[in-house]
Amino acid sequence: MTHYENFPVASWLCPAHLRQPVAAIYAFARAADDIADEGTATAAQRLAELQSYRAQLHAIAQGQAPQPRWMAIFGPLQLNIQQHQLPVALLDDLLSAFIQDIEKTRDAATYADRAELLDYCRRSANPVGRLLLHLYGVHNEQALQQSDAICTALQLINFWQDLSEDIPRGRHYLTDADCAQHGVSRHELALLEVTPGIEKLIASNVLWARQSMQNGLNLVHGLPGRIGWELRLVVQGGLCILDKVQAQRGHNLHARRTLRKTDMPRMLWRALWM
Repeated sequence: MTHYENFPVASWLCPAHLRQPVAAIYAFARAADDIADEGTATAAQRLAELQSYRAQLHAIAQGQAPQPRWMAIFGPLQLNIQQHQLPVALLDDLLSAFIQDIEKTRDAATYADRAELLDYCRRSANPVGRLLLHLYGVHNEQALQQSDAICTALQLINFWQDLSEDIPRGRHYLTDADCAQHGVSRHELALLEVTPGIEKLIASNVLWARQSMQNGLNLVHGLPGRIGWELRLVVQGGLCILDKVQAQRGHNLHARRTLRKTDMPRMLWRALWM
């Protein structure tokens, strides 16, 4: 997870009274991401720090005062947990995903199949959408399922966008089952050379992400006012990245495509006509 690039951080579309809780959630996730991914700490050190961070989350949820070292993160978060009854289990899910990332990388472990990767997405991405819907007072099951589909798609898009960085670092999100289906070995992937099998493997996963996004698209019509428009832009940003990855035809093994200012007119146009 790369600093929640698709997380709508208290943007101008967010109502003023919700900018503080959104910013508090983002700061919590961003700090955990830094513990898991930044600097030169060992896996053991990262895991110990995240366990301490996790313990602090549950302590403040029970009304204990934040420790001084975490005050800037957990002070605002505690206030917003109390004011908005934020589901602490969703915040904890995010931490469990960070911990899993560290452990998988440490062990050079892979994901067996899409079901296992979806379980990771359930904890690494879906809580973000559910927390935002909670803040907006949206609790119906259909909306939650659509939100999950969009957030999972955004996480998958991030995976396929980042292959050129993740594979050399020993992070493997292309599953064993998908690799086997297309006759691709881990050794081939490590070479970062595009073969017909690798091109088909990536194309299949791009299609998977696109289908997941399609499964959630109707949510933009079920959300009122600003949140609906913010979600339209988040979705179109993800789809724009996916278009770029698809156009690379496997060469996302070599280069990471990002959103640019020149993409905004197309994103806005598509958002208008969703």
